[in-house]
Amino acid sequence: MRKVGSGQFVYEEVKSWAGFPKGWKTEDAPAVAVDSHDRVFVLIRNEKDKDGLLIFDRDGNFLNSWGENLFVRPHGLFIGPDDSVYVVDDWGHRVSRFTPDGDVTMMIDTRDQPADTGYVRGRHEVARAGPPFNEPTGCALAPDGDLYVSDGYGNARMHKFTPDGRLLLSWGEPGDGPGQFRTPHGVFVDGNGLVHVSDRMNRRVQIFSPQGEYLNEWNANYPNNVCIDARGYIYVAEMGGFLLYGRQPRLDKLPARVTVRDSAGVIQSEWSEVDPIGTGQYFCPHSTAVDSRGDLYVSEVATSYNFGTAPADWGVLRKYVRV
Repeated sequence: MRKVGSGQFVYEEVKSWAGFPKGWKTEDAPAVAVDSHDRVFVLIRNEKDKDGLLIFDRDGNFLNSWGENLFVRPHGLFIGPDDSVYVVDDWGHRVSRFTPDGDVTMMIDTRDQPADTGYVRGRHEVARAGPPFNEPTGCALAPDGDLYVSDGYGNARMHKFTPDGRLLLSWGEPGDGPGQFRTPHGVFVDGNGLVHVSDRMNRRVQIFSPQGEYLNEWNANYPNNVCIDARGYIYVAEMGGFLLYGRQPRLDKLPARVTVRDSAGVIQSEWSEVDPIGTGQYFCPHSTAVDSRGDLYVSEVATSYNFGTAPADWGVLRKYVRV
């Protein structure tokens, strides 16, 4: 197995880890999350076939699936401390909470009235900030149970909700200054309540107080998502600019990578694809998750990011075992 990383964060990559069930194609795996039993939940998205959510044990054995044809386009995933499953449907303009078996328990739904932000899909340009939602991208719970949503493709805004879905506050606007966003793509809240926002097209992770006050930021290679392990180390899925600017690879742009950082954002370990334009190579980290043993799961998107140029049999889900 290939080894990646450095220092105390060295991993062996497990090739073809998950046993995907018959009939499920894996063009895109936009999000991955791990519950309290180390079950691995994976959002699956296909352009022509069914979308939904697949569940595996930590050895990659298929356990269950649900959500087929339930979402317009699933994008973000978060699992709460009670194992409730939160799914962000970007084109559906909604965030839903489910039981682990797929029963809906709460929904914030604006699909019939997305925010008027001047956004035109595909251009990723937002003229003005708006209320929830216009193509939201990610969500996370704070220790007190409040829900944060990054709103994301068609907006330039963060929203904070009560556990039952009542809006408490919003912040942010288009731009590249402190507290401004260009594609706030993912969000995670640490044990101290600090809100980490993957401000993708500004190539940074911004950190805020629970009240939305700007505190700090870290440089990153077009970050998609952040997760945090039990020791407080932070894992960032950074898609790079390799295929963001057309069908031809741009080697002059920042590379895709996964970084492991301390609480101050200092990189402790990082790795990328050895030869991103080699035969059969592909790497677009879109989401990360860590299980109780410190093993890392990385999901990728293989159609929406690179115009469908990834290998047709790409698995888009990787597991890295800590060594």
